[in-house]
Amino acid sequence: MRKGYDIAVIGYGETRIALRGGRSSYELAAEVLEQILEQTGIDKSEIDGLAIGETMSETSNPFWGVYMCEMLGLTPSWMQVNGIGGASGIGAIARAASAIRDGVCEMVLVLLADAQSSSRPTEQGAYRHEFMYPVGLRGPVGAFGLLSQRYRHQYGLNERALARLAVTQRRHALMNPNACEKLRVPLTEEEYLASKIVSEPLRILDSVMVCDGANGVLVTSTDKAKKLGARKMVHPVGYGEITNFRGTDMLPDVTVSGFSVAGPKALAQAAMTPRDIRMIHPYDDFLIALLMTFEDIGFCAKGAGAQFVLDTDLSWRGTLPLNTSGGQISAGQAGLAGGGTNLVEAVRQMFGEAGERQVADPRNAMVTGIGVIPYGRNWGVSNVLILAQP
Repeated sequence: MRKGYDIAVIGYGETRIALRGGRSSYELAAEVLEQILEQTGIDKSEIDGLAIGETMSETSNPFWGVYMCEMLGLTPSWMQVNGIGGASGIGAIARAASAIRDGVCEMVLVLLADAQSSSRPTEQGAYRHEFMYPVGLRGPVGAFGLLSQRYRHQYGLNERALARLAVTQRRHALMNPNACEKLRVPLTEEEYLASKIVSEPLRILDSVMVCDGANGVLVTSTDKAKKLGARKMVHPVGYGEITNFRGTDMLPDVTVSGFSVAGPKALAQAAMTPRDIRMIHPYDDFLIALLMTFEDIGFCAKGAGAQFVLDTDLSWRGTLPLNTSGGQISAGQAGLAGGGTNLVEAVRQMFGEAGERQVADPRNAMVTGIGVIPYGRNWGVSNVLILAQP
């Protein structure tokens, strides 16, 4: 991503997030495309690029992207399947921008769809058979439990700050009609603190609930957007990404994430500092990740994330609105399409179409992505996207 306003996001779509909704990823994706076509008024034939994310429901399908083109009636001249987990959505925008600038396509549908809660569990392999499964560490909850324990050992862990995050995002979800109905119930800090421990020190309300859903955005050049008469547009002006952060370090500090690299890079490209960010939509599969995101990107010092949360108004009316759709924690995690929930909300807010939760002066937004949590390390992918209006 290079600094500038030559690339534009001109449309978005999102299904409702459902627990065991029973629809396939293809059906969910079709609804997103239909919304985008209706919103933008463009003809489907104008879309000549597809950037699609991997899934948990279609992981075994090596022709996932090709079949999606067939199902949606798309004939792209450029297509990419992104396999960086919850980082795939904003990562696809950066890749689409490069493809458009290189002239291999003109308009890219960035599409994420997953029906994980309606599908059989998938096998990820890697080090799980050697180090995780034998001791009962079956998934992200256990891995993030270890990460949280280390963070607590080094910096302490203020549970009131985590409770504040949970309640703030739940209040936002109550105003989001696309949020999973099971999660659209009020929550107090006391209820969060009383919820059961599932992986010391993680509570059940620290973690996302896996659901089904889809979302997407439409990306093109600013020049083409203007020629098409696009009603609204926002521009990706900064991007940073890193995979396998400190992966060769035998004893890494697991409390330091790749956001310490990706965040400053994105801010530098956008010619911004954390103080310039109007709202933030960070990947939130676990609440502890939000504390570390604030710290590593530079909103506060390392270990000061909890105090930053307590000192900052993160509500939709506040100084730094946080995940105003409820995020994945309170809207539900649409499988590996979950990262797109926060991305679409950022675009929606900047279009001024968020209804009763609309942020005042949505001039820019930061969106982050996280991909996979390995054993005994920080998460495997970190990326940061900054969207802005001229």
